[in-house]
Amino acid sequence: MMQLPVVFFLVTTFSVLTGAVTMKTLIFPKATNDSYVELVRLKPLALDAFTLCMRVATELKGEREVILFAYRTRENVNDELKVWRKFDGRLSLFLSGDGVAFDLPQLEALETHLCITWDSSSGLATMYHNGRKSLSKPCRQGHYVRSGGKVILGQDPDTYDGEFDQSQSFVGEISDVNMWDTVLPYSTIQELYSGKRVQPGNIFDWRAIELESYGAVHVATREL
Repeated sequence: MMQLPVVFFLVTTFSVLTGAVTMKTLIFPKATNDSYVELVRLKPLALDAFTLCMRVATELKGEREVILFAYRTRENVNDELKVWRKFDGRLSLFLSGDGVAFDLPQLEALETHLCITWDSSSGLATMYHNGRKSLSKPCRQGHYVRSGGKVILGQDPDTYDGEFDQSQSFVGEISDVNMWDTVLPYSTIQELYSGKRVQPGNIFDWRAIELESYGAVHVATREL
């Protein structure tokens, strides 16, 4: 009698269900003007489209600007690409000085999964909050994000070499930062929010990313 490979199937399924994934988490314990993390990119940020996703938790409230992601080159007097919480609490995307803001649920101590997409050909920017899509807004149609800069988490650099302001620094936790040079489908962003494994970012892949940490930043690990 032919024996079915039942045991093999059960063992394989069990290993997938119980396998733990280790995730790096950046902890910024207090406001400073010298604590930040520089991300080592997989390829240059020469972009006419992108998807940027991250998980964020913070207790910063009130009328305070908060930087979430900053990319600056030597040549540009403005940030090439910046994700920012404005004084009024709206989340915003800036591209070389011009930007758009979105009225989304406030960031809080409970972790938020945040994604931003932008496409030069349409000029549309969209944000996704915990898997839910915002409306789209026009932003810099025909623009091009230039390569050769630095990506920094935790501080907003006023120049390529720094000049940080403590009152704009990030306090809280940031993890799962991934970036692609395309606009991902809505269904894929929902899968990212739910924790499913998808094609890793080809600019930043958080599972294999290299980090350069400065100041009072803690790099912790957790199992998902």
